[in-house]
Amino acid sequence: MSVILVTGGSGLVGKALQHVINTEPVGSRFGRRPDEQWVFVSSSEADLRNAEEARLLFEKYKPTHVIHLAAIVGGVYINMKNNLNFLRDNILINDNVLHTAYQTKVQKVISCLSTCVFPDKVTYPLDETKIHLGPPHDSNFGYSYAKRLVDVQNRAYKDQFGCNFTAAIPTSIFGPYDNFELGSAHVIPALIHKCYLAQKNGTPLVIGGSGKPLRQFIYSYDLAKLFIWQLREYDDVEPIILSVAEDQEVSIKQLAEAIVKAMHFKGVCLFDTNQAEGQFRKPASNAKLMTLIGDFEFTPFEKALDETVQWFLRHYEGARTGKARN
Repeated sequence: MSVILVTGGSGLVGKALQHVINTEPVGSRFGRRPDEQWVFVSSSEADLRNAEEARLLFEKYKPTHVIHLAAIVGGVYINMKNNLNFLRDNILINDNVLHTAYQTKVQKVISCLSTCVFPDKVTYPLDETKIHLGPPHDSNFGYSYAKRLVDVQNRAYKDQFGCNFTAAIPTSIFGPYDNFELGSAHVIPALIHKCYLAQKNGTPLVIGGSGKPLRQFIYSYDLAKLFIWQLREYDDVEPIILSVAEDQEVSIKQLAEAIVKAMHFKGVCLFDTNQAEGQFRKPASNAKLMTLIGDFEFTPFEKALDETVQWFLRHYEGARTGKARN
């Protein structure tokens, strides 16, 4: 029996994994298999910054495989204010998970990185060979270096102990169960929540920045399937980019228009160019992924966005919105 421990199991990707495992046909490529036990844990069960709590968690569940999603995360603004905290906390989390996995002879670990690990000044498209070619963007260097170090650790564990540790590099993720709290959310959930409040209060929808930056967005349910594929079919220490194709970039302006359409917002939209907006673009190649995985269809962006909006509207009272601050 394989025991697959998912850290960060109550977050965006963890919930997506639960959805896919529970809705895909049993025994299918992405569905639950009869010889698998999936365990989803959150920070309420163990603070993975603490080595002893990490040890006790692994001792309790005795995982054979780990999908490591737990992290201290946030959007561009909270990153800019907390680079040291993001660096220290994520280094502790990652080191405790990987070292405990090594000590308990876990067969495989997949850690979740981010395209922010790539250098700020680099030729595009991004690919898996370019992670360490220069410093990351200044806006989130703490988080970026902590995540980049996971790749270094994976290689060191493989080199010294033969561990099957690897990493995934998703582009910008969105979907149900996201963090919609203003001030800490990423761009899609933040704009969905801002649009909701603007519609409710009869105020303009204010979008930070010029609207020109471009991003590749991946639907969390698609990403969950790719994690399951990687768990079962990919055994290389080299990290792999999990993303839609680079020609699927969406501008923040296009994104805002799509959210306005999905939410039937009839008010005024304004772009506040005094607000920071991070890197202009960071297109990533999914060529390696598509060569290895074969036939895989991504959910069309507008369909995935509409499903996310509808989930938010249905679950507003229980969603992560930071209502006490609104």
